[in-house]
Amino acid sequence: KCRTGPLDIVFVIDSSRSVRPFEFETMRRFMMDIIGNLDVGPNATRVGVIQYSSQVQNIFSLKTFFTRADMERAINSIIPLAQGTMTGLAIQYAMNVAFTTQEGARPLHKRIPRIAIIVTDGRPQDRVTEVATQARNAGIEIYAVGIQRADMNSLRAMASPPLEEHVFLVESFELIQQFAKQFQDKLCGVDMCMEREHGCQHSCVSTPGSFYCECNPGYRLNTDGKTCSPIDACADGRHGCQHHCVSVRGSYSCRCRPGYYLSQNKRSCTMIDYCSFGNHSCQHECVSIPNGHYCRCRSGFTLQPDSKSCRATDLCNGVDHGCEFKCVSTEGSYHCVCPEGQQLQADGKTCSKCGAGHVDLVMVIDGSKSVRPQNFELVKQFVNRIVDLLEVSPQGTRVGLVQYSSRVRTEFPLNKYHSADEIKKAVMDVEYMEKGTMTGLALKHMVEHSFSELEGARPLSHNIPRIGLVFTDGRSQDDISEWARRAKESGIVMFAVGVGKAVEEELRAIASEPVEQHFSYSADFSTMTHLVENFSLNICPEEGKGQMEIRSPCECEALVQFQTNTVAILQNLTERNILWARSLAQMTARLEDLEKQIANKK
Repeated sequence: KCRTGPLDIVFVIDSSRSVRPFEFETMRRFMMDIIGNLDVGPNATRVGVIQYSSQVQNIFSLKTFFTRADMERAINSIIPLAQGTMTGLAIQYAMNVAFTTQEGARPLHKRIPRIAIIVTDGRPQDRVTEVATQARNAGIEIYAVGIQRADMNSLRAMASPPLEEHVFLVESFELIQQFAKQFQDKLCGVDMCMEREHGCQHSCVSTPGSFYCECNPGYRLNTDGKTCSPIDACADGRHGCQHHCVSVRGSYSCRCRPGYYLSQNKRSCTMIDYCSFGNHSCQHECVSIPNGHYCRCRSGFTLQPDSKSCRATDLCNGVDHGCEFKCVSTEGSYHCVCPEGQQLQADGKTCSKCGAGHVDLVMVIDGSKSVRPQNFELVKQFVNRIVDLLEVSPQGTRVGLVQYSSRVRTEFPLNKYHSADEIKKAVMDVEYMEKGTMTGLALKHMVEHSFSELEGARPLSHNIPRIGLVFTDGRSQDDISEWARRAKESGIVMFAVGVGKAVEEELRAIASEPVEQHFSYSADFSTMTHLVENFSLNICPEEGKGQMEIRSPCECEALVQFQTNTVAILQNLTERNILWARSLAQMTARLEDLEKQIANKK
């Protein structure tokens, strides 16, 4: 077994069409032979596997399996991709995804070696030198294993120095299993702590070809790299004490401020609940504070001068709230609401009037090399036609733009421009990125950054719709499902626009429900103009035209006004009829009296 200390190892396996099925089986055997001699486990060596061709597929990450049996089952279930040979894209995925702490890699400060083993049989169809340099600078040690037709110059460009220890060329797939033992010895080496006089005062940790010294808890390593000195355990900031840390040689203890007691975990502090003593005399609620308590009234009540009893109050009736439609009292405060179909404005008091709805719109456009420069100009024109549909202003609709390829770039956030003309000029100044198609990475950027309040998105309490429009012309080179789902779960209404080789399955995964109303497709860039009309129909339904009548807030207001006027007229007529009836009854009574008087005189 390889017992020179824990490692984080990721196999990067070429499954291009040039690798025949029986040859791929020998690559499976190679990986399982290496894994079979590793001391794997959550605190020992962790293993991940990715395969690549024209795209990258994660088979399992560093955090997925911790037994050889589970790893071998996953390796045996791999289905080769059988496409191109995008080795540079695979290295970039390993650096940006596979070796992240989210995927199971141990933090860099733990000094656990990160090792990538690239196995390929051909020449890369993309650039590897630059991305391999970035990966090595990020702390990844790269072993390049070439088989048969592999290009030696590419292997040397990828591998870590010294090249004679990190570059291997095997003449055929049949020999790779024999090579596994040689490679195993190179990877694991010997236990350097056992082979030489290390001089470590406390403990020695062996790594492939070297070692380093570590100190016991409560001590730090001196500049000589071997001896240890006691440290102030409180000074390093890792003690976890909520209030005060008291340092003891090689250790520490936690203490709490007055009015608090130390919890069972010996780190956090809990405030003494003075209300639980039962002598507070509060009419409604008792609130504990350090060294005492105070009384608080329930919603709609005011605390009286005795600081104990409460009396009912309604803030909406007691202040000049300024609400245009309706004021709603809450505990110690109030807020304004608007009638259904209208939105509360930024001032928190007035309601939106009839017209195009105000939204926060972020457009995410594909800048990959498959789009091509002339078509990218058409995409920018498409974006500007959408901007023409909107009422852009700080209080109205806000627009942001993101471009992506192998990476993601914010062209301008929601709070950058405040007029349609400014936005359209900025769109035409956008420069074409080229390279890959990492749509999943772009969706992640949109959710985490573009719709943050820091970049101009209005708070969710303002009820301003958040709309994401994703434009793409091809298949994504990474997984989109997770961040498409997160976008919709966070309240973003997602529209997907595809052109050319865009994949309908991916467009549907991005689009919100009902899907048919939230995704559009055009065969080529020159016929995209009809997509603008589709987008207008969905984002501004009150302006749309169709067989079913859709009443806008304006129509509803007009209908209510008509009903109000009609009721007033009917009430007026009713009142006049009542007066006429009363007059008629009085006249009838007077005639009857006259008839009686005449009869009496006769």
